[in-house]
Amino acid sequence: MLDRTPPQFPPFAVTVDLVVLAVASSTVQVLLVRRDTEPFAGQWSLPGGFVGVEQDLEDAARSKLEAKTGVALARTHFEQLATFGRPDRDPRMRTVSVVYLALVAERFEPVVAADAPPAAWTDIASARARSLAFDHDEILSGGVARLAAKLEYTTLATALCPPTFTIAVLRSVYDTVWGVELDPANFHRKVMATTGFVEPTGEQIVAGAGRPAKLYRPGSAELLNPPLQRPTDE
Repeated sequence: MLDRTPPQFPPFAVTVDLVVLAVASSTVQVLLVRRDTEPFAGQWSLPGGFVGVEQDLEDAARSKLEAKTGVALARTHFEQLATFGRPDRDPRMRTVSVVYLALVAERFEPVVAADAPPAAWTDIASARARSLAFDHDEILSGGVARLAAKLEYTTLATALCPPTFTIAVLRSVYDTVWGVELDPANFHRKVMATTGFVEPTGEQIVAGAGRPAKLYRPGSAELLNPPLQRPTDE
C-alpha cells in the first residue's frame, strides 16, 4: 500500500498571480510590481503572493492585488486563467501558482505605501523586454493569448471599454488586442447584427468635426453568434 504520510508527500506552497490588462494609448497594458526582496530582487513581476491556509484562492488574489497596488477589482471581469507548477519555477521551494486574468476599462493609478515596492502599468512589449521574475513572461503570454482568443466568440471586449462607448472605441479594442486594423463599416455592421452585443443608450457624443456618434453600453449577451473572425495574414 502506498505510504501517504507527510514524509512521502512533502508540503509545497500555493500562490496566486494576476494578469491585469487594460487597453490604453493604442497598446495592451499590464500592471506590474517591482520586487524588493530575493529571489529576483529589483526585477518586475506580476502582482501576487502566497495563499494562507484558511484563505480562499480568489479572495487571496484580490487581496494581494489590492495590498500591492491599491487596485480593487470592483465591476471588473475576473476569471481563473491557468495553473502553473513547473518544479523549478520558484528557487525558494516547490510552488504551484493559480493565475487569474482581470480586465479593467481604465488604468487605475497604483497607490502603494511609502515603504512598499513600486507598481506601474506598462505595455506588453516593454514588459516582455524586462524579462519578468519567475515564469511570469510565460504567464503573461498566456493571459494575452486568452484575451485575444475570447474576443472572437465572447463580448469580453466591452469589459475593456468605458461604461458607455462608441462603436469606434469598441473597434479600437479589437484593433489593439489583435494588432490589426478592422474595416470600420464592416465591423459596425457585424456588431449591430449580433443580438445582445451592445445596446444603445439614446445619447450621442460629438468628437472633432465629424457627425455625432451614438453611445452604447454592454448588452445582455455573453457569447457572440456568429463569432467575429480574427483576420489572418493568409
